Parts: sequence; C-alpha cells; structure tokens
Amino acid sequence: MSGTLTFLGLESSCDDTAAAVVRHGPAGAQILSSVVAGQEALHAAFGGVVPEIAARAHAERIDLVAEQALAQAGLGLGDLDGIAVTAGPGLIGGVLAAVMCAKGLAAATGLPLVGVNHLAGHALTPRLTDALAFPYLVLLVSGGHCQFLRVEGAESFRRRGGTIDDAPGEAFDKTAKLLGLPQPGGPAVESEAASGDPRRFAFPRPLLDRPGCDLSFSGLKTALLRARDGLVAQKGGITLQDRRDLCAGFQAAVADVLAEKSARALASSPGISAFAVAGGVAANAAIRDRLVQVAARAGVPFLAPPLRLCTDNAAMIAWAGIERFRLGHTDDATLPARPRWPLDAAAPALLGSGKKGAKA
Repeated sequence: MSGTLTFLGLESSCDDTAAAVVRHGPAGAQILSSVVAGQEALHAAFGGVVPEIAARAHAERIDLVAEQALAQAGLGLGDLDGIAVTAGPGLIGGVLAAVMCAKGLAAATGLPLVGVNHLAGHALTPRLTDALAFPYLVLLVSGGHCQFLRVEGAESFRRRGGTIDDAPGEAFDKTAKLLGLPQPGGPAVESEAASGDPRRFAFPRPLLDRPGCDLSFSGLKTALLRARDGLVAQKGGITLQDRRDLCAGFQAAVADVLAEKSARALASSPGISAFAVAGGVAANAAIRDRLVQVAARAGVPFLAPPLRLCTDNAAMIAWAGIERFRLGHTDDATLPARPRWPLDAAAPALLGSGKKGAKA
C-alpha cells in the first residue's frame, strides 16, 4: 500500500497517557505532534504505579491528549488516514481507556482502526527515526519488559532471550524505593550513581555463568537490599555516599549483564543491519555507553532513539499502526484489550502462563 499516510496514535498501557500524529510518505516519516501526560504526581505517595489510579487518569485524559495532538499538528480528524492504538500488553484498565477511545473515533469517522502491540511500537521505533532496514536486532529494555528481538518485519519478531523475572526498569524502581529515592526510579538511581563508587559493593552478575541470552535481575535487587541492611545494622543507617555507592554498584551490575548478553545476542544474529536499543532504560547514559561499545566490537552499527522516544509515547504507536496498515491489516469493534501479548508467539513463555496466556 503506497502513498502518504497520516495516523493518530493513542497509548495508555502504563502511567503515561499519550497521543501523537505521524505522517509517512515518499520523503520518509515525520512526527507532526507528540503529547504525553505523565502521572508521576498521582503515584508518588505510593512508591509505584497504582493500576486503579492510572486507569482513572487515562479515562479522564485520553480524549484531551488526542485533541491536543491534533491541534499541535494543525489537523482535524478528517485529515487522518487511520487511528492506531495500543491494544496490549499493559495494565488492563489503562489499555481499555485508549482502546475504547480509538473505537469511538473510528466508528464516528469511518477511519480504519489498527491495534498495536506496545512492544512492537518500541521495537519498530528505529524505523520511525532512522528508516532502519530489516532485519535488525533490538534490545527492548523498559520498566516491564526486557527482550532481545530479531526484527525481520513489521509483524515478524524472533526472540533471542529475555528476562525470566524482573525487568531492568522494575529493578531500578525497586532499588530507588529501597533507598528512599523518588519515582520513577531509573533517573533517580542514575543521578545518584554518577557520584558513587561502582566497585565498593560486590554485587552479582546473574546468569552470566549460564549460556544463552536470558537475563535475571531479581537476585541483584535482593543483593542490594542485603547490602543496605548490612550498613544499617553496622552503622544505624546509611550516609549519602553509601547510597550513591549502592546505586553505582547496582547500575554497573545491570550494565555488565546487559553488555554481555547483548554480545551473545549479536553473535547469534548474523546478517543484521544494526543493533538498536529501545524502551525507558535506554535513556540511561551509562548503559547506552556500554551497548555502544558492544556494537562496535561486533562491527555492527548502533542505533538508539531520541530520549523522548525511549519512554512510552504515542508516536511509536502511530508508526507501528502505519506499518501494519501498509501490510493490509486493520481491526474492528471487536479489537480486544490484552494484558498479555507476546511478540514472538512461537517462543516458549519466559515468565509462565495462566488463563490469560503467556506473560512474555
């Protein structure tokens, strides 16, 4: 399907309510607008995202951010060629908010509706920003997910490995909570680590003694908890420098694990055009630097999206919707909201299954 396409994207899978307008034509992709309404203040007192609060905020804001995105783009609904929406995976109440809004807009305007896997949005972002050719390897590393994916097409993903427990972003958030730092934890830990000694504490590098590309971060979080408790027992508390050193040691351990596993994933992915990183943890400068070094040693170009496209946003959803639409795929009013939706359905579940299906 050729020609210029302009899509509105909607995203509400966790705690960011987002809308964006993306256009794609002969000259390439262009983000005409991108609006993200964060919820940090709503969840700050709880040390993490509260699903019920997030869902309510999404329901209140999704139509407003969509209106803002259209206004910033200088367009109306009649100027669009389609509507793309995150249909999962994510917190089900939040996912429902955008899905229902998108269905309403599609029904009212007659525009095509395209459901998008949130993970595909992250994985396809390098094509939005750099027109990256298939196939390529992407490390999707965020608050809820961590996977190595060989991206062979807009709907063809082959998992090379992933986390068997906590995602890195989740581990950063829990570390911040253990050390009394604000949420979101990633930026807070990174800021403290900048003034810390990464060699002071001997934190483990989980699963490096095993072959393959799977990862684990739960034990690393537990090791930090024990180190903190040891300092408290010894001194009655922790100093500012203690906290900085704990953060630096934790971040260094995560970076070491991701670097080694990335090297293994690259070795098992011949013929790729580049190694890309996407997701919120990709905003961490120390981790990015390590991944750049890994790609250089492998002789593969490295790509990372701008920081504003690392975290959850709707531009990536609009783009993924355009990619699916060009392949001839659309959805209708039966589009479900999914709490779980693995990208590589043929791969065995990393985190187990239940009545709702495989988690990842």
